[in-house]
Amino acid sequence: MKEIVCSGALFYALDTQRFLFVHRNKGKHKDLWGLVGGTNEGCETPWEGLLREIEEEIGSVKIRKTMPLETFVSNDSAFHFHTYLTIVDKEFSPVLNNEHNGYAWLSFSKWPKPLHHGLRNTLQNKTIKNKLQTVLQVVDLLEDAEHG
Repeated sequence: MKEIVCSGALFYALDTQRFLFVHRNKGKHKDLWGLVGGTNEGCETPWEGLLREIEEEIGSVKIRKTMPLETFVSNDSAFHFHTYLTIVDKEFSPVLNNEHNGYAWLSFSKWPKPLHHGLRNTLQNKTIKNKLQTVLQVVDLLEDAEHG
């Protein structure tokens, strides 16, 4: 059985404290909101695949910091999805490729609908939600200390 490895970026803008979601207009996940990301190619690491997918889907982005948020593994271990919290200084207007027809920057827990089912499960998972809130509080404290 061939293993499928995917990576996705949950972008977070420090200036507005909001998250970026993209709206898919084709493929299996058409008409769903999700993350920038996709399937890794060849022998790419999850990180390398993520960087390529970001460039392909929304253009060049100045990333301040990226940290793993979750790795989902299917019951049969054939599918792995690596979700990264990807921090940028300011919201930006992504240059969308033909996979997407819209984007939105939204506040914590104000997730768009309909949301990709896997992403919805991740964002509703209590442990991950708490981890994300804690990380964002630390990031905000570090930002305050850096500018204070």
